[in-house]
Amino acid sequence: MFLRTLFLLLLLAVPAALAEGLPDLGEAAQGSFSALEERRLGEEIMRQVRADRQYYDEPEASDYVQSLGERLAAKSSDSRGSFTFFLMQDRQINAFALPGGFIGVNTGLLLAAQSESEVASVVAHEIAHVTQRHIARILDQQKNSTVLSLAALAVAVLAARSSSDISGAAVALGQAGAIQNLLNFTRDHEREADRIGLQILEGAAYDPRAMATFFERLQRATRVYEGGAPSYLRTHPMTHERIADIQNRLDRLPYKQVPDSVDFQLVRAKLRAELDPPDEARRFFEESLAERRYLSEAATRYGLALALMRTQQHARAKKEHETLKRAVGSHAMVDTLGCRIREAAGETQSALACYRDAQRAWPRHRALVYDRAELLLKSRQADTALSVVGGGLQHFSEDPKLYLLQARGYAMQGKRFAQHRATGEAYARMANYRGAVEQMQIALKSGDADFYQLSAAEARLRELRKLDAAQRKAERKF
Repeated sequence: MFLRTLFLLLLLAVPAALAEGLPDLGEAAQGSFSALEERRLGEEIMRQVRADRQYYDEPEASDYVQSLGERLAAKSSDSRGSFTFFLMQDRQINAFALPGGFIGVNTGLLLAAQSESEVASVVAHEIAHVTQRHIARILDQQKNSTVLSLAALAVAVLAARSSSDISGAAVALGQAGAIQNLLNFTRDHEREADRIGLQILEGAAYDPRAMATFFERLQRATRVYEGGAPSYLRTHPMTHERIADIQNRLDRLPYKQVPDSVDFQLVRAKLRAELDPPDEARRFFEESLAERRYLSEAATRYGLALALMRTQQHARAKKEHETLKRAVGSHAMVDTLGCRIREAAGETQSALACYRDAQRAWPRHRALVYDRAELLLKSRQADTALSVVGGGLQHFSEDPKLYLLQARGYAMQGKRFAQHRATGEAYARMANYRGAVEQMQIALKSGDADFYQLSAAEARLRELRKLDAAQRKAERKF
């Protein structure tokens, strides 16, 4: 999604009068961007994205999107590149690429899609934007723009996100010609992303026809949206020629039916059950079961059990979960939900046993590590909690939440050095190197570390200071 992506990039270039404290892109926009510079810029933007209240870091949904994205990226021309896929809690149907391989997916896209291949088609399209380096090419196209005109373009693009009448915003700012050139350029990118995206879809064994199906349905739905087209069409310029071109390419491919994964079905149900108001979600799943209007009965029962738990109808939630378990068997998300229902019902010991058994079956399921460690800490079982977190870090060594849980466990034990060092490692993995340096300095002054711990912390502090210096340099450049 390039208008939104460009807005994010250009917003970083708005002068102090419009955006005090944001980094300046003026110089960077004057020349070509290297892959390393794109990654650094993407990391800077992601620091702001993660601080946004719409950033949706729910582990099961996030891990599903990351897994789907990695499956697609492995079939791209840049399969060795680093990609990070994340969710935004936003009902609008949209997805977007940021510099450096960061790809965002709105929860609204998952809820609106009628098949897993449709979601995959959008993500593949965004991966193509990254592998073809479209963001750098857009910046190169605008390399002769001044900072002031970049700021004006940013305002115009922002207006375009909320209105299909981009020309009015552009003319008001005296930027009609520049906006038109930008739109023409991005349409070329969209056609290229369609072509590459189809190749990625086919290589990853998804249904490539889902791309045309999804685009056509969005176009038909345009007339029912207030304020113009769905967000995805406003930010991805769509034409009948593009859809016709996709169809022509599809005509040369053999037909194949690709079933949805159980994970896709459960994640969609989870999003509706957790993001809708509790009673509304419960009624939706009850009616879906009664009228048999569901994409998957198992997913509908999963959503109902989760909604019942949210409305504190724990006995009904348990019963629904038992029915679900008989139908699906052992599944990480299903088993985790069963433990959560017991915890919500106040059955702490039963929930702890449930989490223990489920984690043995699914040691790489992040949600189980989080939930079990949280409940152990609430139960004042710091030693066991730290053991659980330590096991989790063997699989997810870059997970900041695990380090924060570890810090809480050490704090409960009164180990100040270990507490602040773990907090520093969490900040480092959130690219908050200044905060990481501060925490490591506090750890060194805690007074409860031995010689070897202090030596290791001092070496780590030197590394963090280098990372902090590089980040500050990048901020000055961007």
